[in-house]
Amino acid sequence: MPDEVPLAGVSARHRLIDLLDIGDERGWLLVAEEQAQVPFDIHRLFVLHSLPEGASRGHHAHREQHQFLILLSGGCQVIVDDGAARHSVALETCSKALYAPPMLWLELRDFQPGSICAVLVSGRYDETDYIRDRTEFLKLAGTPR
Repeated sequence: MPDEVPLAGVSARHRLIDLLDIGDERGWLLVAEEQAQVPFDIHRLFVLHSLPEGASRGHHAHREQHQFLILLSGGCQVIVDDGAARHSVALETCSKALYAPPMLWLELRDFQPGSICAVLVSGRYDETDYIRDRTEFLKLAGTPR
């Protein structure tokens, strides 16, 4: 696995991962391969783009699916919540991606104009994998509030 940067004060379950960013006079090539930089098999890709000012995305957790967030353009803040603590992670460059395993509540906010965020996911869309109610998430995470 390439350089992995643990997030200050955050469980090692999720982390920022350096992607391969290879460049020469022809331009740059950003690489993220499954089981290399991406620590799971990729089954789905979705892209957040054309986000209006003040947009906020996420506000859910996954029971089983892993996610890998790559900010392709712009910048945003990701609130990562394991049920015990909430931390803000800045995504500001395409060469650092955020790996988020299951059972983390994610909120994406403060998108800069023109932001584009690609998300690689370990499973196909399955509504039963989503936890959309924060109270239910906290109960399942073992930290009712």
